[in-house]
Amino acid sequence: MSQIHQQTASLPTCPGCAEPLEPADLFCGACGYDLSAVPERPGDRPTMAITPAPAPSAPPVPAAPPVAPATPAATQWPEASETDTSDQPAPVHRPADLPGVDSAGHPLPARAAAPAALAASAAPVVVPPAVRHDDRAAPGQPRTGAGSATGTDASGDFELAAPEPTPGLAPAAVPEGGASASDPRGAGAATGAGAAAGARLCVACRAGRVDADGYCETCGHAQPRERDHMERELGPVAAVSDRGLRHHRNEDSFAVSATALPDGSPAVVAIVCDGVSSAHRPDEASAAAAAAADESLLESLPRGKHPQQAMHDAIVAASRAVNALAEEQEGAAEHDPHRHQNAPACTLVGAVAAGGLLVVGWVGDSRVYWVPSDRTEQPVRLTEDDSWAAQMVAAGLMSEEQAYADERAHAITGWLGADAYELDPHTAAFKPDRPGTVVVCTDGLWNYAETAEEMAAALPRDAHERPLHGARVLVGHALDGGGHDNVTVALLPFAVQPAGAHSG
Repeated sequence: MSQIHQQTASLPTCPGCAEPLEPADLFCGACGYDLSAVPERPGDRPTMAITPAPAPSAPPVPAAPPVAPATPAATQWPEASETDTSDQPAPVHRPADLPGVDSAGHPLPARAAAPAALAASAAPVVVPPAVRHDDRAAPGQPRTGAGSATGTDASGDFELAAPEPTPGLAPAAVPEGGASASDPRGAGAATGAGAAAGARLCVACRAGRVDADGYCETCGHAQPRERDHMERELGPVAAVSDRGLRHHRNEDSFAVSATALPDGSPAVVAIVCDGVSSAHRPDEASAAAAAAADESLLESLPRGKHPQQAMHDAIVAASRAVNALAEEQEGAAEHDPHRHQNAPACTLVGAVAAGGLLVVGWVGDSRVYWVPSDRTEQPVRLTEDDSWAAQMVAAGLMSEEQAYADERAHAITGWLGADAYELDPHTAAFKPDRPGTVVVCTDGLWNYAETAEEMAAALPRDAHERPLHGARVLVGHALDGGGHDNVTVALLPFAVQPAGAHSG
């Protein structure tokens, strides 16, 4: 497992042997565990802005058919409790209330000033409980650490394995025609000179026909496994996940679904999980977390639970599902103090559009971006990473350039897993007043489109109307950039209710 750093003063017991610690200890007196310190991190920011006010000269953009129309009178939610780290319900703001932040947490050029009361109520800096290295280098950097996947060569390349079923995973629905041209890994039902009409083409040579054993009859290349490339489109929401070009398996997972609130208005859900490569069974962890979070939301939203509280509870349910995998490990005796070391782990990020609200929740370094349909308006990142680099920049100990150039930049300080020091779900609620597209993705994508402006530039302009096509294009953007990691993205178009319209 990757190195984990703890803040001594915040630890009642040693992470290695569970012996009591004194505040001044630098090493555990029982086992010698190194109690190194990391900088403090800022608290949850549950009310980041979506977009500033539009320029007066900006032409109006016709609203698309509503995805989650506002229901100010029909949906009466109870007050959300325990929705963030301060155990207080997060207020909801209109998009122009606060300035946005870029990927490093720096303010974006603002068109409207933030209220002084909100600036004064910023959460204090708190101590991060732990740091975990995901063992995935940024593009152009070598892979380091003890968690490298087995079977790699010196360059990190992997041979594709023959198709094999994945237990417990249903195949994703791939529409007629397969993936777009920008996605070199998509397996579609295309035809060409090297194959008969309706036959499956090789993803390597794109000419040979694939036989029943999963190999190309022309070049002999093994085809992707079922989970190597997954696609799903469900009404207004769509997601695509790909193994990438360097990993031997896909450790990401996702869930997209739709349900209805008690008043009959729609609620749309997108969950994306990224397995921690240095952990045991990361692919199972991400699949379990995505399924558990989705199930929790589909159970609580129709019962009238506030979407922000429902998202909080869904992250807790996902954490329990991942923790249960550690208990299933063979030979893990209940009294063994090391049974949770290198336990299955993943990150999680999700979005819910319901009743005129956009609610996001996350643990880890996967992200949510807001891209307005009117591209003259400012896109914004809605989440803040639980990562070493983000904490160093927030604490003022390093510049953004210094922090992200460090080999520890992608070490995460929050994750789901039995070896996580504590569960600290983040949630945020927004009320957009204009249409846009919500981008929910893993770092396999945002490594190649880190700022909100870069993500908006990579997102097709018709993504609001064609979310599956937009998700394919974004995956292709990451693969074209190098595909050093698994890539997963879900697109959730958000449409506001036209003025004067009423639900029901």
